[in-house]
Amino acid sequence: MKSDLELNQELALERAEELRRELDKHNYRYYVLDEPVIPDDQYDQMMRELERLEKEFPAIASPHSPTQRVGGKPREGFTTIHHLTPMQSLANAFSEGDLREFDRRVRQALLPGETVEYVVEMKIDGLAVSLYYQDGVITWGATRGDGQVGEDITDNLKTIMSVPLRLHQKVPELEVRGEAFMPKKSFSRLNEAREEAGEPLFANPRNAAAGTLRQLDPRVTASRQLDLFVYGIGLNRGEAPDKHEAALSLLSELGFKVNPQHKLFNNLDEVIEYCQHWQTRRFDLPYMIDGLVLKVNSLTLQKRLGATMKSPRWAIAYKFPPERAITRVKNIFVRVGRTGVLTPTAELEPVQLAGTTVSKATLHNEDNIREKDIRIGDLVLVHKAGDIIPEILASLPEKRTGREEIWSMPRQCPACGSQVERPEGEAAARCTGMACPERLWEGLVHFASRNAMDINGLGPAVTGQLLSAGVISDPADLYTLSAADLLPLERLGAKSVQNLLAAIAASKNASLDRLIFALGIRHVGERAAKILAGHYGSLDRLMSTTREELVNIPEIGPKITASIVSFFENDQNRKVINKLIEAGVNTFNEKEDRAGGNHLSGQVFVLTGTLENYSRQQAKALVERLGGKVTSIVSRNTSYVVAGENPGSKYDKALDLGVPILNEKEFKEMTEKYL
Repeated sequence: MKSDLELNQELALERAEELRRELDKHNYRYYVLDEPVIPDDQYDQMMRELERLEKEFPAIASPHSPTQRVGGKPREGFTTIHHLTPMQSLANAFSEGDLREFDRRVRQALLPGETVEYVVEMKIDGLAVSLYYQDGVITWGATRGDGQVGEDITDNLKTIMSVPLRLHQKVPELEVRGEAFMPKKSFSRLNEAREEAGEPLFANPRNAAAGTLRQLDPRVTASRQLDLFVYGIGLNRGEAPDKHEAALSLLSELGFKVNPQHKLFNNLDEVIEYCQHWQTRRFDLPYMIDGLVLKVNSLTLQKRLGATMKSPRWAIAYKFPPERAITRVKNIFVRVGRTGVLTPTAELEPVQLAGTTVSKATLHNEDNIREKDIRIGDLVLVHKAGDIIPEILASLPEKRTGREEIWSMPRQCPACGSQVERPEGEAAARCTGMACPERLWEGLVHFASRNAMDINGLGPAVTGQLLSAGVISDPADLYTLSAADLLPLERLGAKSVQNLLAAIAASKNASLDRLIFALGIRHVGERAAKILAGHYGSLDRLMSTTREELVNIPEIGPKITASIVSFFENDQNRKVINKLIEAGVNTFNEKEDRAGGNHLSGQVFVLTGTLENYSRQQAKALVERLGGKVTSIVSRNTSYVVAGENPGSKYDKALDLGVPILNEKEFKEMTEKYL
């Protein structure tokens, strides 16, 4: 006789497998075919249901589930994997003559009456990888390495949504070759974020993709949104096509993403024309290519041609020449980023480069300008890093007239007048003003984020509207907002406005460590904020601290100390903090200076459904602050289930077990009497 748990687990497994099949199908349509058939919210709903089932029934979890695309803990290092068939590199062709010589060598291997066909593919500028599937399920993935042995990057490759975790057909053994790459949009977003943070930029999408796939933390890889095209088969214990074009079709049928631009030719003149076409049109593609690859279509002829120690004789890469131009630096101006980083940018005389007109180029930081000796008025050599970002390669001092001007970083922020500082050992100069208009948007988004003040409903879009409307100029202004300020904003109805105002009001009770983190002090993360809150007990004491005391606190080193002291020395920042205090925002450590206690000690709560006046995180924090505990599973040990709108199966489970159920009003009354 099976227990209730076993029966429930069987039902959960059946539903989980159904969800996995559906999610795999929709992942393929979205990320491979680019033909989604359901809205995002419906997809998200299925994913959340699957996550819940796998959490409630750990035994049904699967390493090939769509929920496992982002791994858990970071790895300590990479192990190695031996490729089942060697991964060779391609010989290069740089001219029409090189292509004709390659064609001549291929034709020497033809038998009487034979002809040759070529498949021409885009040469994606990324990182070559190998993927191995056993019985249709991904087993491992590796870098090229030395061609014989590569690094095991399986967890990172599984974060790429176009990589199938299970094939559409069960093949006994299959080793495929592909190119992992970073799309141009992802590359631009990544470098913009790194520049805003004062971090070194990636030179091109290829370097970015390689660096991303070698991250020890798969969550970092997932955040950078890589993609992958599969272009060949290494080992195949299943159906064996006799043409390369047929192999590409088979890979597509199995669920892999194959580049749609590949084309079959039986005439070398047409191949050359195709190469010349893409040499000028490559900038229109959403990913970077640095050439095209010619492959003999017949696998029989490929085998006859064989390979050298390094490269196959049946394929060659036609490489595009780099595009560069000479122009003049008209001026250098400074842009203040959302994190306060001051980025010098060159205004250029317009020049055609990589398919577009270039009139500006980032200079990154003051050191870069000094190293390249770039001056206002200089003639400079420019290119597009990764065919995307305009960059000055070098100045041409031999062309100077003597009227050029040496540039230096301003000492005051051009946006707000606050002092500009450049911490020792860092390349980036930064504005120190918390309310600087150029960095205010990001500061507000961070202030309202879940792990900071947790103001549900105040996301990037609403924040942008508030700033555009001119109703706020710093985080403290949030606490003066009224319904009249919010109702004119787009997509905010009366109910949304009411919920947002309630969330803002509730955030006044956030713990001191959350407030310290929300202030956005550089280098002060959640861990440091908790340490500071515990040590000082109030924001006032922290603001009055000394450099000597800070540096002696465990885990608060010289870099964090310097950042804290600089932040609180800024008059603009102190003014904002005073406004927060006047608005009634909590500035005390709840354990030492305010009500709370252990009134709910020993009580176990489960939250289900949507609460009107609390986010899930806020309700959990409130229970824990009063000494209670929040879990995700309803059992006979559960003290209360708090049910909001549209409660799920936890509500039904509570009814079955006779667990007391509180509505939001009852929950509010229970907790507020202890505050």
